[in-house]
Amino acid sequence: MAASHIWVSPLRPHSNVGVSDLGLRRCVDLRCNWDLERLPRWECCCLSVLAQRAITPVEDEKPLIPQVETSEAIDQVQNTQSRGFHKDLNLLPKPLSATDLFSSPRNGAKVRVAYQGMPGAYGEAAALKAYPKCETVPCEEFEAAFKAVELWLVDKAVLPIENSVGGSIHRNYDLLLRHRLHIVGEVQMIVNHCLLGLPGVQKEELKRVLSHPQALDQCDMILTKLGVVRVSTDDTAGAAQMVAASGERDSGVIASDRAADIYGLNILLEKIQDDDDNITRFLILAREPIIPGTDRPHKTSIVFTLEEGPGMLFKALAVFASRDINLTKIESRPQRKRPLRVVDDSNKGSARYFDYLFYIDFEASMAEPRAQHALAHLQEFARFLRVLGCYATDTAL
Repeated sequence: MAASHIWVSPLRPHSNVGVSDLGLRRCVDLRCNWDLERLPRWECCCLSVLAQRAITPVEDEKPLIPQVETSEAIDQVQNTQSRGFHKDLNLLPKPLSATDLFSSPRNGAKVRVAYQGMPGAYGEAAALKAYPKCETVPCEEFEAAFKAVELWLVDKAVLPIENSVGGSIHRNYDLLLRHRLHIVGEVQMIVNHCLLGLPGVQKEELKRVLSHPQALDQCDMILTKLGVVRVSTDDTAGAAQMVAASGERDSGVIASDRAADIYGLNILLEKIQDDDDNITRFLILAREPIIPGTDRPHKTSIVFTLEEGPGMLFKALAVFASRDINLTKIESRPQRKRPLRVVDDSNKGSARYFDYLFYIDFEASMAEPRAQHALAHLQEFARFLRVLGCYATDTAL
């Protein structure tokens, strides 16, 4: 089997990592004295070599000779003015997978931000909107982006949480609870889908269109009109890369205009989504929380479960209404480790109920007394309560 490559970066030490839950606030201070300046910035390591390293005793380990892809080569591909097919797509950054547990140091020049998908994905555009001068790091899966932040491969992750047409991204709600990262910001983006094809191809020649399932659903009207077969892929930019690499002239893609530039595809149609107001909200995740302020509008995100009893959800929501705190989002997810709750009723015997987690976003800063009092009141009804983050509200589109 041919050896494949991954982009990795050596592990950074923790420093002043704060973990906070309401009612139980602890701060863990871990300090390591590592010489980060001596470590290489990025290494492209062969998986077979990494496997050999894993089974070699430390005392016999020999240093790897890094196979470095120059940043100039990558920039040449991404910044080229030619709309022709990029024959060497290997020059593009390779997505991190959840099993890439090796890390590399940062050089202090740029903030590194992880996103899900390939270069040209809408997640990359959201990362660049949040941090215009950042170094974006593609990841194969949402969980790989979470782990990249935890393992110090990157500084931040920008991941979608809800879409105005498709609704909530449930996978990321579940991962927020599983991982100990903090929400430190949000980004809202208007999504403009484009129909892409190989150079010289007309839209009437297309027999199938590839894209992410949500993108296909959001462009239902134009796809029905064209009468094409819909093929689901993991992400929009990945679909663009597949069509560019295959050279199949009867295959089209729904992706961004940036993906067309990167993979040498032509834009056949622009803004093909059924709803013009197609907005995706992304969360910015970090290892440490930010200090909440009151100088600008803030939003706080929490997750909790409730004690059993009549009207418990009403009582939980009333703690916000009674303090004039507006809720912007409420989402319920089944509690996987405890899907059923058994309640003993002396009159009717044991009853079983589904047990749920409730995710809520509300418009108030944790620096405000009304928010602190609301959460203290909520603790009276909650079996579990965790603050996921307090951050400034993004109103720019």
